[in-house]
Amino acid sequence: MRIQYDPEADVLLLILRDLPPVDAVEEPGGVIISYGEDGEAVSVEFLNASVRRLIRAGQITVTLQTESAR
Repeated sequence: MRIQYDPEADVLLLILRDLPPVDAVEEPGGVIISYGEDGEAVSVEFLNASVRRLIRAGQITVTLQTESAR
């Protein structure tokens, strides 16, 4: 998984799989989920990320947890 943030567009993007999207659904509140050919999600995009307090410029923290740590 990769995480990208574009401060100019204020968009937070979670890339779940490196496959091209073939379809996308915009959920209420500015969340766009893109799907691959197999129907599984390939990315999740959050519009207006800083306004929604999902991210603060210059303060990005990512925590990854493995199955065995749960």
